[in-house]
This record gives sequence, structure tokens and C-alpha cells, in this order.
Amino acid sequence: MPTYIVLYKFTDQGVKNIKATIQHASAAQAENERRGFKVLGLYWTQGQYDLVAVVEAPDEQAMLAGLFNIAGAGNVRSETLRAFSATELAQVLEKM
Repeated sequence: MPTYIVLYKFTDQGVKNIKATIQHASAAQAENERRGFKVLGLYWTQGQYDLVAVVEAPDEQAMLAGLFNIAGAGNVRSETLRAFSATELAQVLEKM
């Protein structure tokens, strides 16, 4: 499954509802796991981003749908990075 790093920033609404952030994240994680995602890590962070998730998704379309569901709640905005393992990168380099 493809791996993604998702960098989240709280919206104004998310900051107002900060005390519920763990519950919101747990609900989103449970919903995405029902859709076949595997959450490898979820971290609240200091600095430029407020939350970082490491996720495996069944495919790109599923990942995008999951991100749309989370964005629709209005508590966070995200930036998503496709992550490649050394094995995956070796396969890419062979195509050069």
C-alpha cells in the first residue's frame, strides 16, 4: 500500500474546538481504518504544523477521499506527501 505523510494545521474552528482534538482524530482514524487505511502514527506537534499522520492507504483515490472527509469537518487543513520506501525508490530508479 502507498504510504503518505500528512501535515495538518488547525483552522480557527479547530482551535476553538481544541479540547476535542483527540476525539476528532480518533473518529477520523476509525472511519479511515474501516475503509482499509492503516495509521502507522499520529502525533500532535510543535512548530509549523499542529498534527502529523503517517498513513498507508489502499490507493491514491482512497487517500484523497479520506482527506476530503477530514477536511469536510472543518477543523484542519492538510498538506500531503507521498512517501517512498527504499525498495519503492529502487524500483523508480530502475526506470530512469
